[in-house]
Amino acid sequence: MEFGLLKDLVLLFGLALVTVVLFRQFKLPSIIGFLCTGIVAGPYALGLIKDTHQVEQMAEIGVVLLLFTIGIEFSLKELLRIKHLVLWGGGLQVGVTIGAVAVLGLMLGFPWQQATFFGFLVSLSSTAILMKLLMDAGEMDAPHGKTCLGILIFQDLCVVPLMLFTPFLGGAGDGLTGIVIVSAKALVVVVVSHFGARFAVPWIFNQVVKAKSRELFILTIIFVGFGTAFLTAQVGLSLALGAFIAGLAISESEYSHQVMGDIIPFRDAFMSLFFISVGMLLDPAAVLRNPLAVLLIVLAIVLIKWLVASGAAFVLRFPPKPALISGLLLAQVGEFAFVLSHAGQKFGLLNSEQYQLFLAASVATMALTPFSLKFAEPLANRVATWLPTSFKRGTRTTGTSHDRFPMDDHVVIVGFGVNGKNLARVLNGNGIRYIAIESNHHTVKAERKKGTRIIFGDASKPEILSHALIEKARIVVIAISDATATRRVAAQVRLMRPSIHLIVRTRYVAEMEPLFQLGVNDVVPEEFETSVEIFSRVLRTYMIPHDQIDHCIAEIRRDSYQMFRTVSRRHSHATGISGYLSGVELATFRVQAGSDIAGTQLRDGLLRDRCGATVLVIKRGDEVSSNPDPVWQFEVDDIVLVMGKPDQLVFAAHLFET
Repeated sequence: MEFGLLKDLVLLFGLALVTVVLFRQFKLPSIIGFLCTGIVAGPYALGLIKDTHQVEQMAEIGVVLLLFTIGIEFSLKELLRIKHLVLWGGGLQVGVTIGAVAVLGLMLGFPWQQATFFGFLVSLSSTAILMKLLMDAGEMDAPHGKTCLGILIFQDLCVVPLMLFTPFLGGAGDGLTGIVIVSAKALVVVVVSHFGARFAVPWIFNQVVKAKSRELFILTIIFVGFGTAFLTAQVGLSLALGAFIAGLAISESEYSHQVMGDIIPFRDAFMSLFFISVGMLLDPAAVLRNPLAVLLIVLAIVLIKWLVASGAAFVLRFPPKPALISGLLLAQVGEFAFVLSHAGQKFGLLNSEQYQLFLAASVATMALTPFSLKFAEPLANRVATWLPTSFKRGTRTTGTSHDRFPMDDHVVIVGFGVNGKNLARVLNGNGIRYIAIESNHHTVKAERKKGTRIIFGDASKPEILSHALIEKARIVVIAISDATATRRVAAQVRLMRPSIHLIVRTRYVAEMEPLFQLGVNDVVPEEFETSVEIFSRVLRTYMIPHDQIDHCIAEIRRDSYQMFRTVSRRHSHATGISGYLSGVELATFRVQAGSDIAGTQLRDGLLRDRCGATVLVIKRGDEVSSNPDPVWQFEVDDIVLVMGKPDQLVFAAHLFET
């Protein structure tokens, strides 16, 4: 039995591993490594791959998955917010680029049909490359990221009309009537796909999530994404645009974050194939025969597209910096231009030599894009200083996309069962913000109706934690019952935020050491806390005084948690100040009206004489006083940070209470 495609994939991925690792040693982007892999393995170099068509088909899946994930990250509301960019920015960029390249082609002696077709090819930029780079750099929400996205969406919408006009330029086709009919069909399919997905997708996912099968969930994602893409392709629209529409539909549901986490590994694998397949089309001999021509074409493409795209942003009254950065980032030839170039060859608008020159220049502009992103900001700052004052008065912004729960210095609660809900209730009561992550869709729906800030998804996936804004959080609390899942989440949290304070609830004391090995700061074992609650209730039944019970609890907790902390210090990456204060704890108390300490001064020594604890910090309103003066007088509602041994803190608490 022959496994031709499998053999080709093994060869490509194996060669890509070597190439990309080598390129990363020199701090060069992975995309350039993939392009070089394709050139080396392609039919024009070593000829390792015999059937490039099959690889190209699989590479198409990468583009589809990329646009699908972009649609999920985006939203229809966001699209409406930047509609001026899509229609006016994209329209100006495509129209003026086609016109400028056509005029240049006429000046060089090409027929108007061929010169116009060159404009078609150059007007399109690479959605696949640019969006991947912006997402990896975390700049999708930046003004230049939104500007690029708006223009790229318009370019993708233009692929169909440009494809329809190509036969017309080549002297074939049904003329303008055929173009109008197919365009009308395409518009109908887009509208039907959007509204069908908008109402059908939530219902489908609701049924699937009830089955509690991850495999079924992933299959549903693939069906919705590729199904919508296939439907739009049936009337001549690109597969990628259909996938973008499907992603937009899913972005409005509560399952969008989990969908994103599940689909990204597939997307990255197929995207690498796309860049490899582009490299396989190039004949290195054509570059060696005409190096100067390729260089001039590259320079012309970059300059024209930079000037035109930046000019479009200036017309929309953007400030110089985002306008110049977005223009430079769009200065490459896109993947859909290769589809157009095949059609151009078919209708006599490109000969084989011109095709190879165009391909070489296109691959070069793609390879330059990562460097454009790296140097765009300093270059834009320098160019902006040369611009006239009138250009520096841009007032329009794209409006950054706001997360559903914008906040910082918050708590991330993983698991919204009894423990999670109790914690949330206490945090609400104390004005501390939080975001919850829960994998039970019934809980998510019910809590969202109450206004709870909650996300559906698996917290062990970095995409879910990112949507919970873990990079801005102060504390993560893991309160789920599954010990294996708890360890996975703890490891991912520590990987993403090494400095965050991580608290974990676990069932058994035996599970504590593996968690400390992962860098967890505090572990609360239910087994131990249950024993504390049991003996405290037994003592109450025997009428043992309350302060004596508190003393017993403090003794037990001091001895046991000291043992737990010893384990923690043996494994934890950072223990903070508590690592240097063996047997000592910190506690915060509020001065209550009628308490013993209210109205006294720090120099009176009431706290030190009665229990031996030490005051470190006092907070009054917004004023924070560390190492306060001896003349400080305690007032009602002061918040006092006290250091002492556990039994000392038990007695200190009575001084602050009424």
